[in-house]
Amino acid sequence: AAAAGAFARAAAAADGCATTMGLVRAFAALSTRRGLGAPPAGARGMFIQTQSTPNPASLMFVPGRDVMGRGSEDFPDVRSASRSPLARSLFAVDGVQALFFGSDFVTVTKKEGYEWSMIKPDVFAAIMDFFASGQDVMLSSDQLKADPSAIQDDDDEVVAMVKELLDTRIRPAVQDDGGDIIFEKWDEESGVVYLKLQGACSGCPSSSVTLKSGVENMLMHYIPEVKGVEQAAPDDAERTGLSEFEKLEARLAENSEPPAADGGAAK
Repeated sequence: AAAAGAFARAAAAADGCATTMGLVRAFAALSTRRGLGAPPAGARGMFIQTQSTPNPASLMFVPGRDVMGRGSEDFPDVRSASRSPLARSLFAVDGVQALFFGSDFVTVTKKEGYEWSMIKPDVFAAIMDFFASGQDVMLSSDQLKADPSAIQDDDDEVVAMVKELLDTRIRPAVQDDGGDIIFEKWDEESGVVYLKLQGACSGCPSSSVTLKSGVENMLMHYIPEVKGVEQAAPDDAERTGLSEFEKLEARLAENSEPPAADGGAAK
């Protein structure tokens, strides 16, 4: 209740910021329903068939195109989904317990207490949106290492939980507003998580409210080890880029200044 009240105050302070309001809605879904919920995505005009399995808790979704092509992949929990953008999207659906990818199908196993009528529309939308995006179903090892949001083998338990919550609950709300939030590091001694705001959120006047009242409250509520959230300082490459951009702005400003009047009348 206290956390819910904090999110209500965040919504008031946000003054209409869509990102913070999205996080408030995401938190409300988490607080009122079992599992981790996600707002439905838009359909992309793709037809997906479903097939029953001997297990009533599992349902096959056949998108009419290759999923794995060859081989298969098992995702028993959300931690295992870091290597697949499609699996991440599907685990963001409220009620999804486990996944299995075959050559041309996706098997979704639901959590106990959830009805397929609640889950299927969001699963359909997640699959449609994924294939419309043109992404690879599985990341290569190099892509996985380069992805700051992916759970790595050497991540400790807290870092893995932070990345999991960011990826399944927080980033979708931020991305809907034209931005993103990327994990930078966790300071075990202070309990502070450092994040980077990108896109529209990096220059948004309400970004501090989003970061502190939205993201911080959610992480602290679900991960007791987290004591706070701070925006990460720009790295060397970002500082260089900002410096060059400021120089460019200065040159453009100089070139756009009107010429000084000569005081003479035109003849």
